[in-house]
Amino acid sequence: MPRIAIISAFQPELTTLLANVERPRKFTANGVEFTTGKLRGKPVVLFLSGISMVNAAMNTQLVLERFNVTHIVFSGIAGGVNPALNIGDVVVAERWGQYLEILAAREEAPGKFAPPAWMKGAPFANYGMMFPQNVGVRSRGRTGQEKKFWFEADAKLLAAARNLGDVALADCDEKKVCLTSKPKLVIGGNGVSGQAFVDNAAFREYTFKTFDANVLDMETSALAMVAYANGVPYIAFRSLSDLAGGGKGENEIDTFFKLAADNSAKVLLAFLAAWK
Repeated sequence: MPRIAIISAFQPELTTLLANVERPRKFTANGVEFTTGKLRGKPVVLFLSGISMVNAAMNTQLVLERFNVTHIVFSGIAGGVNPALNIGDVVVAERWGQYLEILAAREEAPGKFAPPAWMKGAPFANYGMMFPQNVGVRSRGRTGQEKKFWFEADAKLLAAARNLGDVALADCDEKKVCLTSKPKLVIGGNGVSGQAFVDNAAFREYTFKTFDANVLDMETSALAMVAYANGVPYIAFRSLSDLAGGGKGENEIDTFFKLAADNSAKVLLAFLAAWK
């Protein structure tokens, strides 16, 4: 049966979605538990990719090989890098890139870093010794390898997300800890992913300015690359659990990860219900 693959990275992101699955059945492959059933009337297979890029790529490929997957949808939390966004907001980015696919350049003079002469430039400005690079990808229907940075979310899925209208997003958690602003749904813009949990204000500012990114996480770009390689449409819903080092005090993820995960799940459920 054709199914939509619903992916999250860790358990709190998937809990609300699993609770809404009709007639769930469980399967295990390579230690990964898959749950099939229907979610808002759509046939689905849900599972945890695991945290970070290799897990996301490996287990997205696994679901494509074990199930008849027509679309890939991610739901989870992320760090906010756009100063206009706040914790609890849900972002649906138009494209995702691997911003930590880098050259670590030699320091030629104090504070001056440069790539080797044979390396022809870099697609984005560097952060110290870190020079972002495009990634090589081979894909269905194409010959040879191409170099890419951005992997676009599916245009039809984005259009469906734009037609959602208002989704009631929580601004207080179960312990009555509340956000300072009402969460909103933001469709469009860029997202970036890499193998680092970011809690650094200067690097957050660099990420926003260099990649015009709304959010950063540790999985979506890997999933997007696998989707592209296999010719499968994807979209990702990411709710801000923290500000990636941009907040005034300690990182906020420990306080707001459940609220953020639930907000992302609410948008995803509304999306599935409305999607024709």
